[in-house]
Amino acid sequence: MSDLPQHDDQPDDHAFEEIVAAETDRDPDLAVIEAGSRTLRTHGGAPAGDAVPSRPADPEVDRALREVETELAGRWGETKLEPSVTRIAALMDVLGEPQKAYPSIHITGTNGKTSTARMIEALFGAFELRTGRYTSPHVQSITERISLDGVPISAERFVETYQDIKPYVDMVDTSQDYRLSFFEVMTGMAYAAFADAPVDVAVVEVGMGGTWDATNVIDAAVAVVTPISLDHTDRLGTTTAEIATEKSGIIKQDATVVLAQQPVDAAQVMLKKAVGVDATVAREGMEFGVVAREIAVGGQLVTLRGLGGEYEQIFLPLHGAHQAHNAAVALAAVEAFFGIGADHARTLDLDTIRKAFASVTSPGRMEVVRRSPTVVLDAAHNPAGARAAAEAVSEAFSFSRLIGVVAASGDKDVRGLLEAFEPIFAEIVVTRNSTPRSMDVDELAAIAVEVFGDDRVQVEARLDDAIEEAITLAEEDGEFSGGGVLVTGSVITVGEARLLLGRS
Repeated sequence: MSDLPQHDDQPDDHAFEEIVAAETDRDPDLAVIEAGSRTLRTHGGAPAGDAVPSRPADPEVDRALREVETELAGRWGETKLEPSVTRIAALMDVLGEPQKAYPSIHITGTNGKTSTARMIEALFGAFELRTGRYTSPHVQSITERISLDGVPISAERFVETYQDIKPYVDMVDTSQDYRLSFFEVMTGMAYAAFADAPVDVAVVEVGMGGTWDATNVIDAAVAVVTPISLDHTDRLGTTTAEIATEKSGIIKQDATVVLAQQPVDAAQVMLKKAVGVDATVAREGMEFGVVAREIAVGGQLVTLRGLGGEYEQIFLPLHGAHQAHNAAVALAAVEAFFGIGADHARTLDLDTIRKAFASVTSPGRMEVVRRSPTVVLDAAHNPAGARAAAEAVSEAFSFSRLIGVVAASGDKDVRGLLEAFEPIFAEIVVTRNSTPRSMDVDELAAIAVEVFGDDRVQVEARLDDAIEEAITLAEEDGEFSGGGVLVTGSVITVGEARLLLGRS
């Protein structure tokens, strides 16, 4: 280290109608999506267990959760920002600064933040530290965003936390030029829930950027920067250096910065910021990194070089070279938190590290949700994420024919995303998800035709029909043809696909 200056195939009618009614409250289009799921579930069979929570079984708890969701939805959404931490700082002040009750690891970057956060959380848990994890966006349930000890908080606790801080939220709302946003209130809830638990360490993922992100009222001893690429360019900058400038705002005085491999201009920005605040820097490829990796059943076997030495033969149940690099970053972050590489020249217990990584899950990231044919979900939503996903699916699966299902947000680099997938998709079915941000299906189809050619593009206005069509295309050469389906384009698309395929 360098010191620089989860269900049944056929739900009963009552349960089915409850699900449809529940999702109708979220967005009218999602009722249509859910209505198509019974057929897809029947074809796919019962899935394995799932770590993503479903709707509460208790009607009263479900009603209370919906009321909270409705109130939160009435605030500025996550895509509408007023770049400052003024409001969240005011909320922390009236709450008694809960974010200062525990040490934190703060994670920024463009891709890989959530998977890295989950790995860090698993490592701390294996060493018997009580953890709080705050990540976004959620795949299916809003309660996923706040986890204690590796488990999303219950709906009851989510509601209680909201009710506890609501009077203080109202106070801040009346004293500021703008009301607290959805994300700011969620951040306040997370920090309050962690203090109330209490946790030994919080693992916090930024929502967007760094300097003015609502999470940036913590004073984290370890700042993690996953790979930076072009995304949210209308808000963060049009070059990786400009984006890095914004993201470097999470690096605090005398902290340790764990840097994943970065574009040169982004790395220069991060190193300059570290020097300016006397931070210690650990760089992937220099102080830590991936020594070796090989494909294994259900994931990969990796050897990692940490800040204190090598950790051999670690099974990681996630696919793709990018996840191995995320694992190296996560390990270095935990070592830095424990003072290894600076105060202690030793490794952490190897068996504990192996146990932790073997337990990691990352829903919606190269996740297999069905067999015969295999259906994989990946939340890639920008070109860099799509390239990583394309490499991962090519490496981990021997598909003779891969069909893509893509629904993307209109504010993303959709052409770049499609171009990244073009070499691996035999055909693509373009569609849309239920949110207003989803690109119009005809507009998406026009871009897809330019990238893939007219004969490789199919159009389905509904996600359930798109998945059904892709499965049919993958099965065209027979039951044993080795065809597969990759559903991708956004976290929302993946979340709705999980619902359709019974992962709820």
